Amino acid sequence: MASLSSYRVKIPRSAEGDTSAVPPSTGEDGMPEVGSTKADLPGTFITAMPPLPEEGAKVIEIRPVNPPYTYSRITYNDRTKEYVYEAIEPQLTTHERQLLNHLKDSMGKIIGAEVAALNAGDKKAYLRGVVEEFLKTRGIQTSPVSTERLVYYIQRDFVGYGPVDTLILDPHIEDISCDGVEVPLFVFHSKFESVKTNLTFPDEDQLNSFIVQLGQRCAKSVSVSNPILDGTTPEGHRVQASYAREVTTRGGTFTIRRFKERPWTPVDLIVAGSANEEMVAYFWLAAEQGESMMICGGPAAGKTSTLNAIALFIPPTAKIVSIEDTREVNLPHENWIPGATRSGTGDRGLDGKAAGEVDMFDLVRAALRQRPNYIIVGEVRGKETYTMFQAMATGHTTYSTMHADSVKSMVNRLENPPINTPRILLSALNNVVIQIQARTEKGVVRRLKQVLEIVGFEPETNELITNTVYEWDPATDKFVFKGHSFLFDKIMELKNYTHEEMEAEFQRRVQVVKYLVVQKMDDYRALWKIVTDYYKDPHAVMQTVQPTGAPEAAS
Repeated sequence: MASLSSYRVKIPRSAEGDTSAVPPSTGEDGMPEVGSTKADLPGTFITAMPPLPEEGAKVIEIRPVNPPYTYSRITYNDRTKEYVYEAIEPQLTTHERQLLNHLKDSMGKIIGAEVAALNAGDKKAYLRGVVEEFLKTRGIQTSPVSTERLVYYIQRDFVGYGPVDTLILDPHIEDISCDGVEVPLFVFHSKFESVKTNLTFPDEDQLNSFIVQLGQRCAKSVSVSNPILDGTTPEGHRVQASYAREVTTRGGTFTIRRFKERPWTPVDLIVAGSANEEMVAYFWLAAEQGESMMICGGPAAGKTSTLNAIALFIPPTAKIVSIEDTREVNLPHENWIPGATRSGTGDRGLDGKAAGEVDMFDLVRAALRQRPNYIIVGEVRGKETYTMFQAMATGHTTYSTMHADSVKSMVNRLENPPINTPRILLSALNNVVIQIQARTEKGVVRRLKQVLEIVGFEPETNELITNTVYEWDPATDKFVFKGHSFLFDKIMELKNYTHEEMEAEFQRRVQVVKYLVVQKMDDYRALWKIVTDYYKDPHAVMQTVQPTGAPEAAS
């Protein structure tokens, strides 16, 4: 085989489904095989696809993650009956690995202090220049392919997330979990659910060092004396980690919940089967009318995603304040104040808080002084809930999530410690959405099990009076309208609509939602523009939405 240095760089296109975006496979010597791709020379790709990891494995899919450097490969083993997620990175020759180690050892002397002020993109460009200058000044001859591989690993380890950078960049991954030393990392994949990966931390020092780096990204310290880390990275990823073997017996652990820059939208809810067009149109009307809502469900039921999708219907002129432990809500509204809690330092005082700590209660109390029209609380679990319901009772529209699987369990949690909210205050809540994660013939799915209205409070029995508007039928996997909505009655009274006018307005919104689905408008800013235009001039939007000659509203 010819020398690697004689090959030119070939950058594959990154379009998903394009076979030219897939790197070539490798032969027994680890180098790309001749004829394994459209490339006319072996070794012209920066990254080659390695052989399958074990006998019985077959490739399910290959996707570019950060082409031409990294790819993901999902395999299924018929013998073990399990999926494996492989993060495919550039393979280094012995000479390249020695060069990389030498580079890393020298980086502390080469990198200037000015790099700290640069953004991520400029840092990568700066590091590329450092690598090229390092090789040039020392007279080290490398091929363009070798240089690209060195640049990739330097950028990955100094700007990215090191060994897990491919997982962080893969938009199909929701969670990354490391359970200890020499234990395979697991990911939660949007399509294949919980999947083992080909990545491990074989060395305890390496794992501990990575956890310390995670803490530094979150602007927090983690050590033997303070072994538990809970924070958020500058990109918005939520991190929970434990250091060394202080509290976990198999070594350090970490869980990274990826922050999605593209938030979940109403179109995503419909495409995923979590709701239908009529339910989304109902949420649109509820958001416009300022109806407060609580989204309840178990872990990983998709509560925050649904909350974000519904919040896109908030009128563009409204002032919004969001309050979360870690940033997950992402809105296009200009008049929006995103708030996040902050941990303190040192010992806790008599009030149970450390110096400098800002908790959910502090943020909710501060939000009431900011004159918001809508308050979004990521998850209620403590004394801030009482203040939130007081805000509801005084006319502030509030959206929130809670761990509960029914209205009854929601009420039990709200009126018992540590929340202690009087049941009479709960009547200020307008809507409750029950969301579940169910296992069906389609696999594990997320569904809005029930959409309920709280229509009153019965003082004699001390019970909330509810009305079910929509309900999921698991037998048919369809959503059933239960026949009546008090929201419609409220709008008819407020706007002096007849039943026919109310039905026409609702059907117009359904048509807009269907149009968004047909157009596959899953970009939240583009979708929000249509919603905003409808608030300003609904007739102009309907002209765009309806086919020529179609009636303005369905009967």
